[in-house]
Amino acid sequence: MRDTVWFRMLGVGAVASIAALTLALALTDRLSLYINPESSWFAVSMAVLALVGAVLSFLLPLGAAEDHGHDHGDAPAPAAPGIRRSSADSDPSATFDPNPAHISESAADAAGSRRSQREHAHSRTEDHDPHHHAPRSPRQLVGTAATIAGGVLALGVAGTMLVVPPATLSAELAASRTTGAAPLFQGSDTVALAITGDTASFGIGDWASVFATATDPELFDGTEISLTGFVAPGKGGFDLTRLIITHCVIDAQPASLPIAADDVPSNGQWVTVTGTIRDVNGQLEVKAASVKPIAQPKDPYEF
Repeated sequence: MRDTVWFRMLGVGAVASIAALTLALALTDRLSLYINPESSWFAVSMAVLALVGAVLSFLLPLGAAEDHGHDHGDAPAPAAPGIRRSSADSDPSATFDPNPAHISESAADAAGSRRSQREHAHSRTEDHDPHHHAPRSPRQLVGTAATIAGGVLALGVAGTMLVVPPATLSAELAASRTTGAAPLFQGSDTVALAITGDTASFGIGDWASVFATATDPELFDGTEISLTGFVAPGKGGFDLTRLIITHCVIDAQPASLPIAADDVPSNGQWVTVTGTIRDVNGQLEVKAASVKPIAQPKDPYEF
């Protein structure tokens, strides 16, 4: 019973803690630091359902699955079928004859049957003794240890995320995830939209896709832009970089634009770059007119 209570508290506590953490991050407007805002409604809905389920789980009786639904009690077991009682058993007024030779064979069988029934009842009582516990196998011990370790780890992670302020992914992480090839965050529709000049809502991820896939780079020569990101090492200047999240921070990938500038800020510094796109030998880059250092924005990621 104590193990059942412990496992229930551990499992329900871990689920409830993570659900409460999700709701707390949503209420404090910090959930977008971990997942794509478009998925926030789903995460919040699942967190609410998890909390409701955690509360309802305590309404279930412990050990309900182990309850057989009947009581063995101390009532004597019925006589075995096929056993005939002797006249001495059925008639209490019968005269007792101490001579063993006069004991009928059926009476001896009945006595043996009653003794066997008493032994069976005693064995059955021991099998259903709630205080009798069989030793656990190594597999059960390993399962118990894994359950406890997983629950404690989940509670620890949830508590740490709630107490420690969330830290954004760093420039070093962006550099470690760079594959050398420009990742495509947008499709051909983005390039077509950029050709029309409707780029007011474009971020670094959008422009990175345009720079990587444009077949007529001269069409974008002279386009003025103003973008915010952090500084990463680049050729002839620096790369203006932003981490792009598709679903959550685990799948974050860096998007970068080459910036031609005379003064290069320190690596990792957040800046706002205002400049003009130039076509240099078929390759697009941004010629910076100004590079203004700023504090990290409230929403450091693009989605």
